[in-house]
This record gives sequence, C-alpha cells and structure tokens, in this order.
Amino acid sequence: MKTSPDALPWALIAAACLGSFAATSSGTTRAPFLLEMAADLDVSMPLVANLVSLTATAWGITSALAGWLSDIVGRRFVLSGGLMTLALALVAQAMAGSFFWVALWATVGGGCAGSYTGVVFAEVSARVPDRQRGRALGWVMSGQSLTLVVGVPLAAAIGSLIGWRGWLACVAALSFVASFCVLTTASGRNAAGKRLARPSLRTVLSGRVLALLGIGISERICYGLAAVYFATFLQATYGLSLVETAAPLAVFALGNVGGTILGGQLADRLRDRLRIFAVAMVLSGSAALALFLWHPSPEVSVALGFLYVMLNAIGRPAYMTSLAAVPEEVRGTVLGLNGSSASVGWIGAAALGAGMIGTVGFEGFGPLAAVLSLVGAAGALLSRRRFRLTIR
Repeated sequence: MKTSPDALPWALIAAACLGSFAATSSGTTRAPFLLEMAADLDVSMPLVANLVSLTATAWGITSALAGWLSDIVGRRFVLSGGLMTLALALVAQAMAGSFFWVALWATVGGGCAGSYTGVVFAEVSARVPDRQRGRALGWVMSGQSLTLVVGVPLAAAIGSLIGWRGWLACVAALSFVASFCVLTTASGRNAAGKRLARPSLRTVLSGRVLALLGIGISERICYGLAAVYFATFLQATYGLSLVETAAPLAVFALGNVGGTILGGQLADRLRDRLRIFAVAMVLSGSAALALFLWHPSPEVSVALGFLYVMLNAIGRPAYMTSLAAVPEEVRGTVLGLNGSSASVGWIGAAALGAGMIGTVGFEGFGPLAAVLSLVGAAGALLSRRRFRLTIR
C-alpha cells in the first residue's frame, strides 16, 4: 500500500497508537494498585514494585528478537501476535492466585509488549516517505505518552470499582481489539511487495547504528530519572500526598505528548535530525539543573518538570527517524534493538536514581541528567559528522 505525498496512513497510525497505549498500559497502570496487590497477594509492596524490573528485562530481550523475526517473516504476524499474546498474559495475570504466578505472567506480558513496540516503529517507517516519518513516528509515540495522561487516572477510577484484577481484564480486552486493528492495517511485506530478506548482521551492527543506540541509552536515562521519580521528588520536597501529585503528573505527561508531536514536526521540516536531537538534549539538561536544584514552590517545580520533559521529548522523533534511516531489510531488527537499549536506559535510570537518593538526594539528579544530556548531544553531533545520512 502506497501513500500519497501529502497523506499519512492514518488508519495504520491510529492502530499503532492504540497498540502502543495497550502495551504501555499493561505495566505502567499497575502503579495505583501496588498496595492493593500487595495485600491481596500477601507480600510486601516493594516486592510488587519490582515487577517493573522483570517487565523491563523481558521487554528488552524480546524487542530485539521480535525485530529480527519481523525482518524475516513480515511485521503483521509479529505485531498482531504480540498484542494477542499480551491479552492472554493479562488474563492469566488477573486470574493468578499467588505472587509467583503474577510475576511470571507479568514477565511474559512484558515480553509480549516488547515484541510490539520496536516492530511497530519499523512498520510505520516503511509505510511513509522519509520526509513524513518524524510526524508519523511522533504520533505513534504519543500513544505511549497518553498512558500517563489517560491510562493511569483511568486505571485508578475503574480499578476503584472492579479492583486491579478487573482492570487487567480491561487492558486485555483493549489489547485484543488493538491486535485486530493492527492485523487489518499492517503489512507483512516490504515496500516492493516482496517477502523480506534475512537481515545482514554487518548492516544491523554498523558503526552508525551502534552509536545511535548508545546515545539512545543516555536519553532514556535522562527521561527515566524524571518519569520514575518525579512524584517522589514532589512528595519529598513539598510534602505532597499521593493524591496531590495526580495533577502535576498529568501536566508532566502532557509535556511529553506535546514534545513528541512538536518534535515530529521539527524532524520533518528542519531535516538535520541529529542536530535537533543534540539541541533538545542540551536544553533539557539545563532544565534538569533548574528542576532539581531550584524548588521555591510546587507550582514552579511542576512548570519546570513540564519544560524538562517537553524539551526531552522534542528530540525523540528526530532520534527515531535517524535510527529508521537504514535499509528496509534490517529496519525491524534495528528498531527492535532500540527497544532493548531503551530498557537498559530505564533500568539504569531506576538504579542511578535510587543510588542518588540514598547518597546526595534529589539534588544529584540535576547534574547527573545534565552530564548525560551533554554526552548524548556530543554523541549525536559526532555521529552526524562521521555518518552522513542519505535522505531517501
């Protein structure tokens, strides 16, 4: 299926957004239920919170494997199958009677979600010309961002009526619908209408790809430091209750949504994508210093959190479109590896953040994010000079 120069494949993008929302919601929306799950399963709350690490690890492993598989058998099967299996894993998790089985099925679900997220970017990238990829990928990323704006509050509201098990069943139903939508809009073949060839390891692990994956880890750590600990930062700094952090978290998430949409526009209009990414990283690093070192009032900190995450998100579509500028036969594998590197970034953010809180406190977050932002920006500029992208 070919798209006209002025039209995006909106049916595919909508299905991709729905699938991204379902995949991300399968893990993120557990946040309101940590205490309830701990009581129900008769375990400690920190043990339930550790499900995030299990999910992220499985996510990263299967993202790389699914990307490679999609370049061999086609993407429709991997995308639809991943969401369908995620729905089954969520149902099994909702029916589990002990923490062991919840953890097992949560890990399986994380793997299923990981098999979707990298491949869907490859599918959308293959269906739009390079000049429109920034906007298209920005819209797909917004499906993930909406999990914090819509998914978590919705989980809290619906979960208060039907419990965490009932909410997981709702996400399972959403994953099933998304699987059908992707099945009817995604393609199992490449742009030339031929079955995709076996990917070349030399092309997949080229110097440019490895450099981009490396700076992607820095970017995810910077984002993860705020995304994981922003609510805790507000509680510790200003004494806010969990309920009082709901509105600030919504503002934070809206910054992420707005940044990805704006970043997609910039990536298509300005074209020098790695420079866009580098500038966004430097600016977000400066915002991080202000956010974590200067906190005169909750309103100021929320505004700075919005600015920080928006600047960070502006660079993300430019980064993804740069990473997608590889031969069609390896695009799924490369973007699957991006899912793996992102998982490394998330795990690194959680670990580094915990270490900072235990030693120097939240004041250490600003300098750490600023240094990592500069590292990511410098890596992007060096990659831009050494590996010139051929715009097709």
